[in-house]
Amino acid sequence: MSQALRTQLEAGVASLQLELTQTQIDLLMSFLDLLQKWNRVYNLTSVRDPQEMLTHHLLDSLAAVPALLRHVKTLPVQEGQRLPLLDVGSGGGLPGVVFAICCPQIDVSCVDTVGKKAAFIQQVAASLRLPNLHGIHDRVENLKTLYPVISCRAFASLLDFTTWSRKALAADGIWFAMKGKHPEEEMAALPADVNVFHVEPLQVPGLDVERCVVWLRAAA
Repeated sequence: MSQALRTQLEAGVASLQLELTQTQIDLLMSFLDLLQKWNRVYNLTSVRDPQEMLTHHLLDSLAAVPALLRHVKTLPVQEGQRLPLLDVGSGGGLPGVVFAICCPQIDVSCVDTVGKKAAFIQQVAASLRLPNLHGIHDRVENLKTLYPVISCRAFASLLDFTTWSRKALAADGIWFAMKGKHPEEEMAALPADVNVFHVEPLQVPGLDVERCVVWLRAAA
């Protein structure tokens, strides 16, 4: 991977005010490298160009990390324990792998119905030595574990995302859905027992696009 891409990544991390170590930057670059290599065989993403992978995938996912970290800090986690997070329809590991690299205090499970995509996540976890990253080949509806945070990025409508993953949401858990434009119509289609409690605009470094995180919880 070129030095130019690394420089752009470091500038993006700085503009997001993320305090990442050089080791974490190395891991993000290594992930980009793995994504590119495996994509040739496994077709993990339609984006082929490394520059576009950096902006449209890596920096796009990184833009949500500050919001996620703010929420995680409000949750009680036992000493020495990691907070479990489920990333639904993770595909090539976005944002799941990025979350695992940037947030070692979070235990990230990426679930995908496509076996080769789950296998790729397992490969990334092994190659980058990330003990807090796991690939699960299954449908989210079948999972028995409960998660305090369930995330997705460009996965499905808010209605489908919350309906399919509802059984996996812990009692006081939240959904963290990364979207493009403010999804008015999707929000209007939600049932009465799913509450949107915050829509947070995101600024992606190097991309002039609309992005936001929709925060939801199940009504008591």
